[in-house]
Amino acid sequence: MQTGQAIPQDAKARRNVWVLVAAQAVLGAQMPISFTLGGLSGQMLAGHPCFATLPISIIVLTTMFAAPAISSLMQHFGRKAGFYLGAFAGAMGGLLSAWGLIQGSFALFLLGSVGTGIYMAAQGFYRFAATDLASPEFQPKAISWVMAGGLASAIIGPQLVKLTDTALDPIPFAGAYLAITGLNVVGAVLFAFLRTPPPQSREEIAGGRTRREMLRDPRIVVAMVCAMVSYALMNLVMTSTPLAVVGCGFTTDNAADVVSAHVFAMFAPSFVTGHLINRFGVERIIALGLVILAAAGGVALAGVDLFNFFGALILLGFGWNFGFIGATAMLAASHSPAERGRAQGMNDFAVYGMVSIASLSSGVLMNCSGSSPIAGWIAVNLAMVPFLALAGGTLVWFALKGRKRQPA
Repeated sequence: MQTGQAIPQDAKARRNVWVLVAAQAVLGAQMPISFTLGGLSGQMLAGHPCFATLPISIIVLTTMFAAPAISSLMQHFGRKAGFYLGAFAGAMGGLLSAWGLIQGSFALFLLGSVGTGIYMAAQGFYRFAATDLASPEFQPKAISWVMAGGLASAIIGPQLVKLTDTALDPIPFAGAYLAITGLNVVGAVLFAFLRTPPPQSREEIAGGRTRREMLRDPRIVVAMVCAMVSYALMNLVMTSTPLAVVGCGFTTDNAADVVSAHVFAMFAPSFVTGHLINRFGVERIIALGLVILAAAGGVALAGVDLFNFFGALILLGFGWNFGFIGATAMLAASHSPAERGRAQGMNDFAVYGMVSIASLSSGVLMNCSGSSPIAGWIAVNLAMVPFLALAGGTLVWFALKGRKRQPA
């Protein structure tokens, strides 16, 4: 009986997945644009090189504070309300960033980063929206398929950087930020085709565990820590990559290609990640992700040839995929529908809080921790070690705790 009920449920979920895949492809294209050009624009506008990555840090900090509010908004008014708000903020962020570049105003450019951060907070919930109507068996696949939409964004974003690089000469990068506005306008149309559960009543929202009670659940804690570390390390290295590539004598187009390969690697495994989670277990897939992240750091430390940049960033993408999607699937299976808004908002607040620290640290490590771009790049990659130890330690603790609970 249960299997028969899951068929129509998952048919509706699959329809939503395809809408969210398209939204991830179109709206998600602004992520590689922002991360490719944010540091380079900051370096051009800021008065001090240590503040070069501040625009990216502002994006992530805004995302951290906006995530719980958008999660609550969606719980009270539905997913679409949060997604439309994100698209509007993203469009305004692109306009303000372009205007900041035209005016040579770092403050205006940072204000545009705030809009991009609100968009990013809303976009982070696409993966959770895919699970709203899905059966437990389909949830990991739904999450990974939506994330696979990032494959298209990995192509669209960097290509838009190349196409628009000189569109508003002599103002570099302004054309790319105007393209971001267009992406949000087009992407917002897709949400009209989304079919989501009705907003929860006050009684439903009041049910379930409090945030404090959920933080006593080891499974939720491990999911949050692994998500935090996977995303933060990806951001730490990716934020510095354009600065390192250009600083080591390569071109902006080379930097865009490296970021494109990285974003492609972030989402390419998504076609199989859900199947792997169902087959081998979520803990093993998260562990695999952490091992690959460590390997990315090793390749980066081995040299600064273009080959090393491509190899390290591709591995970084693979590691993020397994670690972050695995942690998302673990969290989604650890809370009830009544706890959805609290659990997901709390998770993304913590995730983007850690990412904001990584982003702020990235610019300082890259530009202010050594006498050359190579020294800065080494410092960035060495900084991965303690965070990998933290996530690996919590995962081992959880596995040992589970064994102790098993009967002899």
